[in-house]
Amino acid sequence: MKFLILAILVLGFSCTQSAHKENTISISIPQEISTLDPANCYDTVCYMPVAQVYETLYELEYLKRPYSLRPLLAEGMPELSRDRLKYTFKIKKGIKYHASDLVPAGREVKAQDFVTQIKRLAFLGSHSQGWWLFDGKVKGLNDWRDKVQTDMDKFSVETVSGLYAPDDHTLVIELVRPYPQLMFALGLNFASPVPEEAMKTLRNDLSMVTVGTGPYEIVSYNSTQEVTLKKNPNYITSTYPAEGDRYAHESGLLKDAGAKLPFMENIKLIVIKEAQTDWLNFLKKKIDMINLTKDHYHVALTSEGKLKPEISKDKIQLQASPTLIYWWIAFNMKDPLFGNNLNLRKAIAHGVNIDKYIELFTYNVAQKANSIYPPGLPGYSPSTELPYKYDLTLAKEYLVKAGYPNGKGLPPITFDVRGTDTRKRQMGEFIQQELRNLGMEITVRINSFPAFLEKSRSGELQFWQGGWVLDYPDAENVLQLLTTANLPPGPNSSQYSNAKYDKLFEELKGLDDGPHKSNLMAQMEVLVNNDLPWVMQYYSRNYILYHDYFKNFRYSDIIYNNLKYIKIQE
Repeated sequence: MKFLILAILVLGFSCTQSAHKENTISISIPQEISTLDPANCYDTVCYMPVAQVYETLYELEYLKRPYSLRPLLAEGMPELSRDRLKYTFKIKKGIKYHASDLVPAGREVKAQDFVTQIKRLAFLGSHSQGWWLFDGKVKGLNDWRDKVQTDMDKFSVETVSGLYAPDDHTLVIELVRPYPQLMFALGLNFASPVPEEAMKTLRNDLSMVTVGTGPYEIVSYNSTQEVTLKKNPNYITSTYPAEGDRYAHESGLLKDAGAKLPFMENIKLIVIKEAQTDWLNFLKKKIDMINLTKDHYHVALTSEGKLKPEISKDKIQLQASPTLIYWWIAFNMKDPLFGNNLNLRKAIAHGVNIDKYIELFTYNVAQKANSIYPPGLPGYSPSTELPYKYDLTLAKEYLVKAGYPNGKGLPPITFDVRGTDTRKRQMGEFIQQELRNLGMEITVRINSFPAFLEKSRSGELQFWQGGWVLDYPDAENVLQLLTTANLPPGPNSSQYSNAKYDKLFEELKGLDDGPHKSNLMAQMEVLVNNDLPWVMQYYSRNYILYHDYFKNFRYSDIIYNNLKYIKIQE
C-alpha cells in the first residue's frame, strides 16, 4: 500500500474553542485526496475518508496484536471446502446503504453487491489498483475480464463461474488454487460492496461520490481542503470490541466493550501540508492528534524518546509504535539508462549515506533496513544483511565500471519526489547532493502527490523514493510489488521482471507461514538484491501525540476504520 494527500487550509488561531466542543473529531491529512472510489483508493490519505464510509466482509481486530480478522459485514467466518478452493460467506441482514439518490430508500446490502465490486476490480474501465488481489485467483474472472474489457453493457450480462450469489445473503468464491491471503483481501476497502444500480448510474465513476454502509457518511468534500463526515444514524454493523491483548487491558481500552458505534457525531479531515502549521493546529486543539515528523521530534521528545515535561503538562499523550511502513530508493528497470546498467545502480547503492538520511529526516527514530521485508512480518530475520553499504570509494569504482567515470558522459537523470512540501523537496535535494559527490548531476522534480501516483501507475518514474504500507501482514504482500504480473498500472512501479522470481512467487503465494515459505522468501530476496531494483533505506517508527480527551485511541498503520471507536471525553 502507498502514501499521502491534499492542499493547505490555513486556520486562524484567534479562536480558542476546541474541536471536541462540537462533538467532532478533527484530524489532519498531509496531501490531496486522490479518489473516493474503493476500487482505486490505494494510499494512506484517501483511506482516511474511504475507510469511514465503506465496509468490508472482515476487519482487523482493533485491540489485538498480532493482527487477526473479525467479521464485519459477514455473519461469521466462511465455510471452506476440504480442498481450500471454495469459500461460502453468509452476509449480515438488515445492513443499509447511506441515504442517497443512487439507491432506493432502505436499500440493504446484498451478496451480489460484493460480486459487482470484485467485477469492478477486474473491469478494464476501472483501471483498478486492487486488481492484483484477485488476478488469476478466482475461477472465470480473468476470462470475464478479457471478454468484457471496457464494455459497460456486458458488465452485468456476462457472469463469472467462480463468483456468484445463490441468494441475497450468500456469497460464493471459487478459487483456481489455494489463496491463503483471500481473507485479508476481503478485509481491504477494495472489496467493499457496491450496488450495481449506483455503479451504472455513475457510469462507473465513483471518484467523488460514495455509496457506503459505514459508521460515517460524507456531507461535504473538497479534495484539496477539507472533508466533513457525519454519523450514520442507521449504523448497526459492529460494536466496540470486547476482547483485546495485554496492552489493551493495561491501557483501559476495553471500558466501552459492546458499546454502540460510532461515538462521535462528526469528523473533519483537514488538509495541512506543512509540518509547522500542523503542529500549531495541534497545540491549539484545532486537531486532536498528530503524527510527529522530524521537524518536531526535538520540540516534543527527549533524547530517550519520552515526552518533554512542557508538553506532557498540557495533558498530551504519546504512543510510540513500530510500523509496517518502509522505504527504499527505486529504479525504473525499463529505463534505458538504469535498467541496462547494474553497475550504475550499485554505484548509487554505495554512494548514498542512508545513516545520514535517517538522522536528517527521521531524527534517528527510524530503523535502518537490513532486508526487503519489514520487522513484524512472519519470515523476517534480524540477521539478514544487505549486499551494499555507504562506501564512496567503492561507489566510484562501480561508476567507472558503469562507463561514467566521475559522472562524465552520464545522460540526464531525474529524481521525482512524492509531494510539494519542504521536507519532500529537501529529501530529494539530499539524494542530489550525495550523488554530486560522485560527479553525478541529478535533477529533482517536484510533484503533487496525485501527480506522483499517476506517474507511478503509468511507469513514467525514472528514479525516486519508493515506500509501502503493508495491506496485510504477509510476505506475499511485499513480494507482489516486484512481480511481472503487477507491472504498471499495477503496483510494480519499478517494472522489475525476473522469470525465476515470478516462478518462486507462484509457489510461495499459496503457502501458509512455515519453514518452506521462509526458505522461498530468502531465495527471492537474494534475486532482488542481485538485480537491485531497490536500495533499501529504513523502517518507519511513529510517534503519535494526542490530547487526553481523545479516548479509545490505539495506533495502527494498517487499520484505517478506527475513528468509529474514538470518543471525546474530558
